[in-house]
Amino acid sequence: MNENYKFKKVVVIVIDSFGIGQATDAKDFDDFGADTFGHILEYRPDLKIDNLYKLGLGNLHPNAVSNQSLGYALKMHEASCSKDTMTGHWEMMGIHTTKPFKTFTDHGFPDELVSELESLTGHVFIGNKSASGTEILDELAMEEIQSNGKKLILYTSADSVLQICGHEEVTGLDELYRVCQIARELTLKPEYKVGRVIARPYVGNSVGHFTRTSNRHDYALSPSSKTVLDVLKSNDLDVIGIGKISDIFNGCGITKSIHSTSSHEGMLQTIEEVQTDFTGLLFTNLVDFDAKWGHRRNVNGYADELEDFDVLLGQLLGVIDSDTLLMITADHGNDPTYKGTDHTRECVPCLMYSPSMKEHRVLSDSSSFGVLGASILDNFDLVKPSDLIGEFELDKLA
Repeated sequence: MNENYKFKKVVVIVIDSFGIGQATDAKDFDDFGADTFGHILEYRPDLKIDNLYKLGLGNLHPNAVSNQSLGYALKMHEASCSKDTMTGHWEMMGIHTTKPFKTFTDHGFPDELVSELESLTGHVFIGNKSASGTEILDELAMEEIQSNGKKLILYTSADSVLQICGHEEVTGLDELYRVCQIARELTLKPEYKVGRVIARPYVGNSVGHFTRTSNRHDYALSPSSKTVLDVLKSNDLDVIGIGKISDIFNGCGITKSIHSTSSHEGMLQTIEEVQTDFTGLLFTNLVDFDAKWGHRRNVNGYADELEDFDVLLGQLLGVIDSDTLLMITADHGNDPTYKGTDHTRECVPCLMYSPSMKEHRVLSDSSSFGVLGASILDNFDLVKPSDLIGEFELDKLA
């Protein structure tokens, strides 16, 4: 271990969509009053998340249990002008996005784009509107199935995404992925440039019984500049992505990628991987909070997932060594009680802990998510590129 490294391993876990109260600019995003954590607590006041509370989560929210006994906690405000997965993760690793990606929420995708996509893929696209991923399956999946895969479902949301649904047994995964790769190439044009093209495979054979599978694949844009991940990789440090981390960064700066079929599995993989010998960053995204519960406005499911996470967090805390720094955060909000089905503009938590820490307290708010990346570079004695945001000194953590 390099004597300049305070920690040999840094573990970042993103509870995808776990906001802790509306951001100061929530009104600008039509998200006034959004509060993912607070509204879950109203629904489930006896929420069993003792380990998160020990790490200071409750000290960051007025309606939660203030019972911090480990580590350091702070509230982070997003600097970028968006509330989506890519900009949130990119900001953690230093990128300040000032121009939002294109969205097609109001009217769907232009006829010219759809026609070109149909010509190049040989499929007919149905839907082409902003919709919930589960609702549009109930509406249109039977039409796709009855066409023997000739038709595919195309839809978007308030995010900068183009999503294509294909039945795993009718259309097939390889064909769905091929179509999405073509869509990604088309949407690199400035007039269509969405942040992500997402393949949404599903199974089932009747309305009410369609289920999206874990074979989802995101075709993202490459980050707009080098990130903290690239700095780590170029200095021969490990950058291990679990879940959709590699997709979010389009593989840039990643040395090893591990696919997860669920958030539960993602935590088990994190627990296993942290016990291996590596030097660098282990970066995990737990997508079910967002995809299964937030977007579907399922408060009970979200609460259950938090409790399951907390149990696994207890297991993780039991195996990390003093040479490991754990950071738990989120990339945006997705209040399961709020109007609509889309992300919500909120502050997010940042909980930092290592068994080597002797003190615990709440730190001042951060004006960006970049505090994570800055902390990681500081730990490995690396200089932050001048175009990346985020400031933090690990000496604050005693």
